[in-house]
Amino acid sequence: MCGETTLELFQGIVLDLRVSYYECPHCSYVQTETPYWLERAYQNAINHSDTGIMSRNLTNARVALATLVFLKKTHGKMVDYAGGYGILVRLLRDYGVDAFWFDQYCRNLLVNGFEYCPEDEIDLVTVFEAFEHFVEPAKQLETLLAIAPNILLSTQIIPNPTPPLDNWWYYGRHHGQHIGFFRVKTLEFLAKKYNKHLSTDGHSFHLISDSKPTLKFWNMLIHNHVNKLAPVYARIFLRSKIASDNQKLSTFL
Repeated sequence: MCGETTLELFQGIVLDLRVSYYECPHCSYVQTETPYWLERAYQNAINHSDTGIMSRNLTNARVALATLVFLKKTHGKMVDYAGGYGILVRLLRDYGVDAFWFDQYCRNLLVNGFEYCPEDEIDLVTVFEAFEHFVEPAKQLETLLAIAPNILLSTQIIPNPTPPLDNWWYYGRHHGQHIGFFRVKTLEFLAKKYNKHLSTDGHSFHLISDSKPTLKFWNMLIHNHVNKLAPVYARIFLRSKIASDNQKLSTFL
């Protein structure tokens, strides 16, 4: 993450392998040893234990729309990076957001015809539940910032002090896909590295952007009680793309 020397925390079983975990005293990033087991971990791009996939995407769609409102880019374009099956993009397009899909490893099941085109000018990239999968998050962030100036990501902030492997579910030791864990300090380091600002709820959602942190306003918009109004906002200010997408796709049949 930052190039400093890490300190070994502990070892534990991931899948059926003994894996070492390390922490950086400089940026507080917690990581596994070099993850040599990833090919095995990604036999399925979306692991079978991800029972929260639908509920999470419903929440993420509202948070993404709230963030577009915050950035004053409601009518702009956005990309869901590591977009999985395309659930989030379909939900956002149903709202009326001009959203597009990108994923190097997962099959696009729901939004064929709405893949990200590098020639498009993008205002926001969403990266939900992916940063903890990246082997080199700093380099990955550089790739994302080449797509858009604003990055909305979700990842669970690791508690401090660092919990043992058996005491925190987010290590994901049964599937082996989670290999890096962040603290607010880590995300602040990343944002500063690329001359950006960090806004965060301190738990799950984090925005790296050119906008100076206005935590109260952004946190108010993404708060569960407020973001539930996103469908109402969409009905008033946006036009759902359900019919227009159907018409566009039908012309190619």
